[in-house]
Amino acid sequence: MLEARTPLLAVSGLEAWYGESHILHGVNFHVHEGEVVTLLGRNGAGKTTTLKSIMGMVGRRIGSIRFEDRELIGASSNAIARAGIAFCPEERGIFASLTVEENLMLPPKVREGGLGLDRIFELFPNLKERLGSSQGTKLSGGEQQMLAIARILRTGARLLLLDEPTEGLAPVIIQQIGKTIHALKQQGFTILLVEQNFRFASTVADRYYVMEHGRVAEGFDNAELESKLDTLHEYLGV
Repeated sequence: MLEARTPLLAVSGLEAWYGESHILHGVNFHVHEGEVVTLLGRNGAGKTTTLKSIMGMVGRRIGSIRFEDRELIGASSNAIARAGIAFCPEERGIFASLTVEENLMLPPKVREGGLGLDRIFELFPNLKERLGSSQGTKLSGGEQQMLAIARILRTGARLLLLDEPTEGLAPVIIQQIGKTIHALKQQGFTILLVEQNFRFASTVADRYYVMEHGRVAEGFDNAELESKLDTLHEYLGV
């Protein structure tokens, strides 16, 4: 199907390596402004490497990564962040020696339009309660995930790369993460989400790409999800 509008993010022929290991083999997909797009696939399919490649966090990459119609394949991670892309890693990256407030305020603002603290605390009221009194790593797993997401919302980035945000979290926290993603979409954020839990993804995503062996094997809209369940079970091994 032909796309009538220019995507916010367009990835074409993306290949990536860690050292001698060739991980991505010509990845192609796009994300329009205001969408939530999910990369699905088994462990080792290349989902996280795709996010890291977009951010310039792999040893070598070739192909094309266009953001706001600007080519980023040769840009540094710092330049990519300043272009308006933010990455929330699966391991969350919370600093043990810093308080919640210090972790939250650590990333610099890169563009106008980031969320203020009042709005962040509306999304994550637990963080306000723990702001000055707790080290970041003494939070619960769910609170650490909230802090990791909240931290990138201040920066002004318009494209958020979220890597497995529900991994290891209790169902009630997963629901809260889902509500947060819906709220961010309503505020104009664009989200590229890596998820193994496609049932969670189905509550937030507009479209899906399934990755296998470092390639995009299939892409479809949320409206097609039910008809694709058997195929997804084969791809995901569930």
